[in-house]
Amino acid sequence: MSELRKKFFTAPLLKIIKRVLPPISETEREAMEAGEVWWDAELLSGKPDWDQLLGMGPPELNKEEQAFLEGPVEELCRMINDWQISYVDHDIPQHVWDFLRANHFFGIIIPKKYGGLGFSPTAHAEIVTKISTRSTSVGVTVMVPNSLGPGELLLSHGTQEQKDYYLPRLADGRDIPCFALTSPQAGSDAASMIDYGIVCYGEHQGEKVLGMRVNWHKRYITLGPIATVLGLAFKLYDPDHIIGDEEELGITVALVPTDTPGVSIGQRHLPAMQAFQNGPNWGKDVFMPMEWIIGGEENVGKGWEMLMSALAAGRGISLPSLSTGGAKMAARTTGAYARIREQFNVPVGRFEGVQRRLAEIAAIAFVLDSAHKTTTRALDEGRKPAVITAIMKANATCGLRQAIIDAMDIHAGKAIMDGPMNYLGNVYRAVPVAITVEGANLLTRSLMIFGQGAIRCHPYLLKEMLAAENPDQEKGLDELDELLPKHMWFQFKTLCRGVFHGWTLGLFASSPRNVGRAAKYYRQLNRYSAVLTLVTEISLMTLGGELKRKELISSRLGDVLSQLYLLSCTLKRFYDDDHPKDDLPLLEFAMRDGLHKIEVSLLEVFQNFPRPFIGQIMRFLTMPWGHSVHTASDRQAKACAELLLTPSETRDRLTSGVYVGNAGDGVDIVEQAFEKVCASERAREKLKKGGIRALSRGTVEEGLKKNLISDEEAEILYDAADAVEKAIQVDHFDHLGGRSDTVQ
Repeated sequence: MSELRKKFFTAPLLKIIKRVLPPISETEREAMEAGEVWWDAELLSGKPDWDQLLGMGPPELNKEEQAFLEGPVEELCRMINDWQISYVDHDIPQHVWDFLRANHFFGIIIPKKYGGLGFSPTAHAEIVTKISTRSTSVGVTVMVPNSLGPGELLLSHGTQEQKDYYLPRLADGRDIPCFALTSPQAGSDAASMIDYGIVCYGEHQGEKVLGMRVNWHKRYITLGPIATVLGLAFKLYDPDHIIGDEEELGITVALVPTDTPGVSIGQRHLPAMQAFQNGPNWGKDVFMPMEWIIGGEENVGKGWEMLMSALAAGRGISLPSLSTGGAKMAARTTGAYARIREQFNVPVGRFEGVQRRLAEIAAIAFVLDSAHKTTTRALDEGRKPAVITAIMKANATCGLRQAIIDAMDIHAGKAIMDGPMNYLGNVYRAVPVAITVEGANLLTRSLMIFGQGAIRCHPYLLKEMLAAENPDQEKGLDELDELLPKHMWFQFKTLCRGVFHGWTLGLFASSPRNVGRAAKYYRQLNRYSAVLTLVTEISLMTLGGELKRKELISSRLGDVLSQLYLLSCTLKRFYDDDHPKDDLPLLEFAMRDGLHKIEVSLLEVFQNFPRPFIGQIMRFLTMPWGHSVHTASDRQAKACAELLLTPSETRDRLTSGVYVGNAGDGVDIVEQAFEKVCASERAREKLKKGGIRALSRGTVEEGLKKNLISDEEAEILYDAADAVEKAIQVDHFDHLGGRSDTVQ
């Protein structure tokens, strides 16, 4: 029976698969093999195992990590003057550089035996998050050596000799690293770089040794202008077949001291008014011994795989940390400002239009922080979920952009006048930097999240594609024959589950036990996990390799997968926090918003599917009733906004890790005004009952004269009025741009 099936079913199907599916290039294969799948595979199974996610527990810091956050990180934040760094000096001052080196901020991930801190991914993330709420430039300076620098590559791939030499020097800041990947011609497409090296013999330290002569031109290299060692990516060739039969050896990564003859370090770029060091570098016929390759000669041509693992750390920790910190800072300061700033004698935060924006900011901060915590918790366990880190990078940076835009809308003129009092402007200018680095979000969204995720997370598809490409056709046929029955059974279950949950609106989908009022949202995520899995199967069957080129379809399906992951993390965070009742408005707003986005993306897939009839079939099978989840109601938005307008444990929990600021700076002034205004609420109500609605020293005096308030209450109101007056001011300068000592 098996032989008959193989002859009359599997063999003809193998020919179809080879014709329909595009061949997998070596670069694509290495990218797919880098990292691993995790919760993304559960979401694309159609029936996620929630016990796996909820059973992880919350992320935790050990005593040493917590002490570092409360000690050196707090002290660093006190030292930072972001206005001075970004607009006056355009550089981090020497005493801050010295502090970073002395406290091993560049060795957060380096093990203690090499002189580093040896902290967990969660601690790494919390450190970068807090610093970024104070200064993007300092945050970037700290995050790069710990994620995009050679340190992680050395830990994963370096020889013992390389580790013993470089890691102690990186940990204490004797060496400042950078990672030289981006070329002017290639951009994010590392496979298209033209930087090259030729295997040859040359002289090194007075001896003739086997090595490479390398030429390159790199740009946009963070820390490049001050780096002492480059992690350099280039294509290596062996035209004389010195080390083997192959001429094109592939992408290779080497460690190159910047004082090596032939290396040129260019002048600085100025990325969007950010002060972190960034610039180009070149190499002209630079000879390097083979021992400079990370991992030695045996790692020739393995650079692409190494790059994928290094970029995953930046995508999963560094940029999401920066984005989460920015979103949480926007939530805290915007809620405070909307509470103290009045129009028509009413706090602007009580206007419905503003409340909706406040709710969106709060929900973004809540979701990003939840996903950030869940991702770093997985990294703590040693996982390397490549697709999920891409989801985090794209959605965290876009989430920050939306949060900052909404925050600036609410602050109005306060946020568009530059100066030390403006705590949002520099974050706003940093957003495009975060969105475009490590693979621009357009590329990440359209090609990586679903394009790689659908294949990597599928239980059978990648194995089938590899079987179809097996040069041993008989062996490939045997492998495919074993896989196909399993795949067909998977398709049948997926069809049943997707149609059933689609037609019943997920009412009968399962949910974990002991999740309380959040159970309905677990059911909806189960529903759309089943729907996405079914739509993915149909899309792959009908479009095959064409799906890879339908970037808009792939993007929308990637958006569904992204929202499923973000919302899963949000539910996990609510579960880990023991279902706090006061956080329900945040949960409801975030879940409704995310589920609505899922529905919009799916309906757009059906509407724009290249085979219109198939698109309508998919809609009929999975979403026959159209939209079933609407965005949060105005009542829910108001409840969510109120969490930012009122002092509470929920507000503090949502914005934990935000550096509130040094006495007298912009964030501190607004926070102090917020506290004083809230503390004076009762006395203010007495004034209003007496017909006095505005808050100023004059109206307080009027209230005293009318015996509406006591002397003690008057002092409280005087303090609040003075604090508000100070908080709403902006910086001003003389006509030459020199700063005045006063604000108005």
